[in-house]
Amino acid sequence: MYIHELNIGSLKLKNNLILAPMAGITDLPFRMIVEKFSPGLVCTEMVSSKALYYGDEKTKQLLKVEGEKRPISMQIFGSEPEIMGYSAKYVSNIADIVDINMGCPAPKVVKNGDGSKLLLDLNKVEEIIKSVVKNSKVPVTLKFRKGWDSENIVACEVAQIAEKNGVSAITIHGRTRDEFYSGKVDLEIIKKVKESVKIPVIGNGDVIDEETAKNMFEYTGVDGIMIGRGAMGNPWIFEQIRYFLETGNKMQKPTTQEKKQILIEHIKLAIKEKGEIVAINEMRKHIACYTKNLKDSSNFRNEINQINNETTLINKIEEYFNNL
Repeated sequence: MYIHELNIGSLKLKNNLILAPMAGITDLPFRMIVEKFSPGLVCTEMVSSKALYYGDEKTKQLLKVEGEKRPISMQIFGSEPEIMGYSAKYVSNIADIVDINMGCPAPKVVKNGDGSKLLLDLNKVEEIIKSVVKNSKVPVTLKFRKGWDSENIVACEVAQIAEKNGVSAITIHGRTRDEFYSGKVDLEIIKKVKESVKIPVIGNGDVIDEETAKNMFEYTGVDGIMIGRGAMGNPWIFEQIRYFLETGNKMQKPTTQEKKQILIEHIKLAIKEKGEIVAINEMRKHIACYTKNLKDSSNFRNEINQINNETTLINKIEEYFNNL
């Protein structure tokens, strides 16, 4: 009932569970791990439209998709309609979907007028959407928050602007920029957005397990859900939610050996992609998530954070998991 194929413009997703774009998290190795557990769609980290416009090589690296399963959504951010249009043209040569970011709350993003800061200027919102839709060869989606703060709740207006100007689907995160990730996600606003448009609406925020996924679908009536932080250290979440919503039963949790195997595979993919030093450094946050709430995990993480060598790291992980 809740799990089904989802049409986004001309693209058909095999299911309606989507990996959220997360800066510094949803890189190529992480997406390849998540893809093993059959999400309907994965998203790249957000990329700066300005950086793409000026040909920044580091930014282009974020859009690498070699060896990945399709479909893939690529998210761009910026506040200049022409430059966003240029980026949409560039990205739509490699992506299956171009996603516009109007939700990022990070200070370094909003201080330039990008991300969720755009929610204070609905004319600019419309200009950017028009430019991206006009320049993209693939369906365009939009991800945004419910507003800037409690005085500026604009989610339904933004949804209607998006629909009117050719956006194929929208994702709404049920918090204001002011709230960042604190408090509880507002399911009521997601429900209102769903009722205000006819294009597919994807609900986002606080989906961390089977029950929260069911609650999001049940309360809001959304067409799909997007999972962000709930997938960190837990790529199994897509399979678990799907199984639960289709059967009413819960899958068995991954064993410690399965966790170990996926973690080591994730590390090896990261090292292959980024080299030993950078990858091991970046993997520390992931290792913390994979081992959260496990026995003696804080001591283990302290030890891990001193290691810069692949063999030593993998031996330490083997030892830790085998002793659990």
